[in-house]
Amino acid sequence: MKTNDIEKAGASAAMILAERIVGGGPAASLDEAMALDAACSTDELTEAADMIRSQCCGNRLDTCSIINARSGRCSEDCKWCSQSRHFATGVREYEIVDEEEALRQARDCASRGVMRYSLVTSGRRVTSEQIESFCRIFRRIASEVPGLKLCASMGLIGPEEMQALADAGVTRYHCNLETSSDFFPELCSSHTHEDKLKTIAAAAAAGMQVCSGGIIGMGETLRQRLQLVKEAHEAGAVSVPVNILNPISGTPLENAAPLSDDEIIRSVALMRFVAPQAVMRFAGGRSRLSEATTERILRGGMNGVMVGDLLTTVGNSVDDDYRMFGRTGYDL
Repeated sequence: MKTNDIEKAGASAAMILAERIVGGGPAASLDEAMALDAACSTDELTEAADMIRSQCCGNRLDTCSIINARSGRCSEDCKWCSQSRHFATGVREYEIVDEEEALRQARDCASRGVMRYSLVTSGRRVTSEQIESFCRIFRRIASEVPGLKLCASMGLIGPEEMQALADAGVTRYHCNLETSSDFFPELCSSHTHEDKLKTIAAAAAAGMQVCSGGIIGMGETLRQRLQLVKEAHEAGAVSVPVNILNPISGTPLENAAPLSDDEIIRSVALMRFVAPQAVMRFAGGRSRLSEATTERILRGGMNGVMVGDLLTTVGNSVDDDYRMFGRTGYDL
């Protein structure tokens, strides 16, 4: 739809565009999504986004959980991150997670019906020497917790390390683009958007699926949020995590103004128009939202959730989450 056509359609524009998408037409362009934002109410956007989600992705909620497999001491200067050695945040530091603890948490995830489990490391990358330690953990999980899908997030690693992970049973690699390519240099100078794309390409070449999203609320515009999703989708991401900035004391973004609940709801709904088939995954930062807001987002475009604790912050109760998922009508 042309921008002026969306303006003329007004309240019905979101559903008209949604019907085009579920009918096999193209995803919304950034211009179309921005025109929808100007023309439609929040209820209109979420209703249409939920229809796209239902028709394009089904009613199964994709769940995952992570463990902080290496904490702190990161050489990178990402302004949002508590694990960067450039900022004094008091985060706990260790080189590698205890193997038995990683196994315990994997078993707990499987017993609760969580679909995916990921080891996540701090730092620019895991070296080829270190990768074997993590691969040993993955191999044990694959052997002792059958059925649990394995993911990894280990920085800007290359083809050899990617293949080692794939051989150890990892089926999906996570590398967030974090924000749009034009805004990324405002937030990090120690690596680039292109470095991340090379990592994503290496994961795909090793036969792994890609999980890539980012953080909203770091000073970006709505268009840049949507551009992030578009760029992640074009890079091959089947899962797009959406984190809401949790300002960490000691980081340059510690005083960032929080997004309103309505802005978060609308952003997620518009993301669904831009990437109709992706698993849009509710990740960090949602603990600050009310239950009503969270449920509205889950019925307004989101169809994946990270459950349990996060890297350096406490997440939501898994049991409370599952009760909420049932209330919102998802199959688990």
